[in-house]
This record gives sequence, C-alpha cells and structure tokens, in this order.
Amino acid sequence: MQKDIFSLQGRLALITGASRGIGTAIARMLADHGARLIITARKEESLQAVAAEIAARGGEVLPMACHLGEMEQIRALFDRIQKDYGKLDILVNNAGTNPFFGDVLSADEKAWDKTVDVNLKGYFFMSQSAAKIMKEQGGGAIVNVASVNAVRPAPFQGIYSITKAGIASMTQSFAKELAPFKIRVNAILPGLTDTKFSSLMIQSPEIMKIILPMIPMHRAAQPEEMAGLVLYLVSDAASYTTGACIPVDGGMLA
Repeated sequence: MQKDIFSLQGRLALITGASRGIGTAIARMLADHGARLIITARKEESLQAVAAEIAARGGEVLPMACHLGEMEQIRALFDRIQKDYGKLDILVNNAGTNPFFGDVLSADEKAWDKTVDVNLKGYFFMSQSAAKIMKEQGGGAIVNVASVNAVRPAPFQGIYSITKAGIASMTQSFAKELAPFKIRVNAILPGLTDTKFSSLMIQSPEIMKIILPMIPMHRAAQPEEMAGLVLYLVSDAASYTTGACIPVDGGMLA
C-alpha cells in the first residue's frame, strides 16, 4: 500500500493563535490528518469551543493559555510540553497582533513595542524553544504565518508590515541554521483573509474598492484556504522544502 505522505499520525503539533480564523482552520486540518494538538491563545477559555469541536471529530487536543508577548508564559508552555510529552514535531506560529492602524508619523512607542513583542520576539523565542526540542529528537517542522505585507507593505499598517517582513527574514535565517538538524522552517504569506483580524477592512466598501482590484481573484480568502499549504509544509510531502516564503494571496503578488 502506498504511504500517505500527508499523514501526521503520531506527531505532536503546537499551534498558536488557534482560537479563531486561520489558526482554527490550521488546527482542524492538522487534526484531521492525524496530529495530536496543543493549541494556544492568550486566554484558555477562548480555546474551549475549538478544542471541543476537534475532540468531537476524533482528534486529541490540549488547550493552553500562552501570550506570545510574555517570555514567562512561553517558558512555562515549553516546560510543560517537555514534562508531559518530551517531544514536539510541529510548530505553527500563527498568533499575531496589529493594534495600530494609521500613518507612520502618528505611531507611538506603545504600539511599536506591542506589535514587535508578539509578532517578532514571540515568533523568535517560540521557534527557538521548539527547535531545541526538535534538535534533540532528530527533526521537526516549523511554519510561520507572515503576510503579503512582508513583501508589499500596506498603507497605514507600517509597523505590522515591518514585523511581517522580519518574520520572512527570520524564517530564512532559522531554515539555514537548522537544516543540519533536519528541522525545516517555512512561512506562508496570506493575502486578505476573511477573519475577525481583517474585519475592519472587509466591512468597509471604501477600502474594498481599493483592495479588490489588486487581487486577480477579486475576493478575500477564507481561513480554510490557508490550511492546505500548512499541511503540505509540515508533512513528508515537503521533505525538501525549507526557507520558503509562499504567498497565498489570490495572485496579488503575481
């Protein structure tokens, strides 16, 4: 019988920002292909509905609170993973923030610090902590959720765009350094996606009149349309793929 190269049976996956949107879609997809899950968000109660849904579909899932902007919480998360599981096969860095929507001249230090702490510092130390476990066990896969803003910064999203460009660079840096340890590191670059995160733009006819002509498919994505690429990147199908930053954007960057 031919091996299912997309099977994640027996693998443990950690997904951040899994309480809604793209994170929830990724959690469903990986669970449906056999992965055991640890899902995180800032508040554990926000994960309960997602955990219950995945468990009802036959998946094994543990919800845990973890704020990516708090180093103590990151350390506590990985201490528990090491203690309870002693392994980690997959990390999906998906949690992100964008507290400031406005021009760069109006941005203040508080907005900068919050965005960088979660989107860059959080991704870096989550990846570092996961990679230390993966190195000891002989390999693993990390996927970072960046944005098309990493390549083409959006107006009034300067700080957010800068952090997403940083995530793309971080992906390539980790990929080069971790390849000898059989740890693959890749990123997806979502375009406009219909989530709570993007609701202010999607619900504004004025903004959508500007954005939609830039997208050849002329629509926003659904969160589920991001999950298939993540499945590929964490599975054996992508065994020779590392350091890639792949747009999922309806052709926007074409």
